Parts: sequence; structure tokens; C-alpha cells
Amino acid sequence: MTTTTDATTGTIASLNDKYRQAWGVYPNAKVVMTDGISNLPDAKRSKVFEAVQQFKDFNEDNDPHGEHDFGSIEVPGVNDKVFWKFSYYDLSMDWGSEYPEDASKTVRVLTIMMAWEY
Repeated sequence: MTTTTDATTGTIASLNDKYRQAWGVYPNAKVVMTDGISNLPDAKRSKVFEAVQQFKDFNEDNDPHGEHDFGSIEVPGVNDKVFWKFSYYDLSMDWGSEYPEDASKTVRVLTIMMAWEY
């Protein structure tokens, strides 16, 4: 793993925010969900998606590396916490990306799950 600088961390956070807030718009980005999210009723699943996209409450406790790559949220009507997490892959999706700050060399996968599935 390479050491990141503040500028690199800022770039990663910016890309993660951008991709999390606008699904399906950017190349090299995918959103997946676990069975726990998939099995929610449509209205609840929609609220989960909206909450993930609108999340802004990053702080030292939940974002110690400053990359905006993870969130834990409570969604009204959903009986458990919801987690979301970015993973970074190379373009073939065979390996982890060595360059998560470079959108042209990295596929971002946003996984949304119920906390109990973690």
C-alpha cells in the first residue's frame, strides 16, 4: 500500500463524495447492495439510498483517514443501522487499485449493507 498525502486523501474524498452522490453518472463506478438491503420494501430501500447519497456527517470518529469511504446511518423505518463502504479496484477488477486517487485507473464499488451483514 502506498502512503497518501493530504492532497491525495483530499482527492480520494472528493471522488468518493461525487460518486456516492450521483449514481450511474460516472464511469468506473458501481453500486451494489447486500440481500438485507435488497429485501427491504421499495419505499424503505429508496430511503436508504437517499440517506447514503446525502450523508455529510464525516468526523474524526467515523472517518479517521479523511477519505469519506465509509458511513454508518440510521434510516427512519429501518430497524437496524445501515453501513456503506467504498472499495477500490484496478480496471480489470481483479486486484485492489494502487491509485484510488486516479479515477482513470480505479473502479470504485460502493457497497450498501445492513450493519448485521458486516
